[in-house]
Amino acid sequence: MTVFNRILTKLSSSAFLAVALVSATLSSAYAIAPFNASYTFNLDNKASGTAVRKLSRQGNQWVYNFDARIPVIATASEKSVFGLNNNQIVSQHYQRQYKILVHNQKTSLDFNSGSKSIQVKRDQKTSQLAWQAGVLDDLNVEIQLREDLKKGGLKSFYLIADQKDVTPRQFVNEGTTKVTTPSGTYEAVKVRINHQKKDKSTTFWLAPSLDYLPVKVMHNDDGSIYTLNLTSYKAS
Repeated sequence: MTVFNRILTKLSSSAFLAVALVSATLSSAYAIAPFNASYTFNLDNKASGTAVRKLSRQGNQWVYNFDARIPVIATASEKSVFGLNNNQIVSQHYQRQYKILVHNQKTSLDFNSGSKSIQVKRDQKTSQLAWQAGVLDDLNVEIQLREDLKKGGLKSFYLIADQKDVTPRQFVNEGTTKVTTPSGTYEAVKVRINHQKKDKSTTFWLAPSLDYLPVKVMHNDDGSIYTLNLTSYKAS
C-alpha cells in the first residue's frame, strides 16, 4: 500500500476514531467546560500534522469542533452538537468532512428521539438508522467517558452511531501510568478500546489532573501506527 493510500485510509476511518477521543476540561458540575487544545500527530513516521479541538457552549447546547491538517496533503473536520441531561450526553447532530488532495467526503447524522430515528447523509446518499436511548457519536463519546470517569467509572459498553449502524463499543480501564507529551508529564488513566481484532488496537491516556483530558492517543491498524500528543491547552 502506498503512503498516500495509507493516509487516505487512516484519515477517513480508524485514525479519526482515535483522534476523536481527544478533548475537554474543568467544571464543578461537569467534566467539561469551554476550551481550546492543540495536538501533533504522526502516521508511520511518514506523514505528520497538527490538530485543534474546541469545545464551546451555546445556551443549553454544547458544540465540539475538531480540525486537523497535513500540510499540502489533507484537511479534516468534525463537529458534534449535543446536550447534557443528568450527566448523560444527548446527541443532536454530527458531521465529518475530509479532503485529501482532490478527494472529498462529507457525512452527517441527525438524531431525533421523537421519531426514534437517526438520519444519515453521506455525500448525496441518505439512509436511516433506528435511534436508541443513550446513543453517541464518534466525537461526543469522549465527553461521556470523561463524565463517567469523574463520577466513578466506565460503563460496560457505549452505543455509538456511524453512517452504517448503531453498535456497542467497550472501553477497558487498564490502570494508571505516567505519560510524557510535549506539554508535560502526567499521571494518566490508560484506556483501551476493545476492537476484538488481533491486528487492531487503540489506546489513550486520560489525565485526572485535567479532569481526564486525553493527552495521548495511539492507534495501531495492522502495523500502521498513528500517534497523537497534546502540545497546549487553554480554558476559554
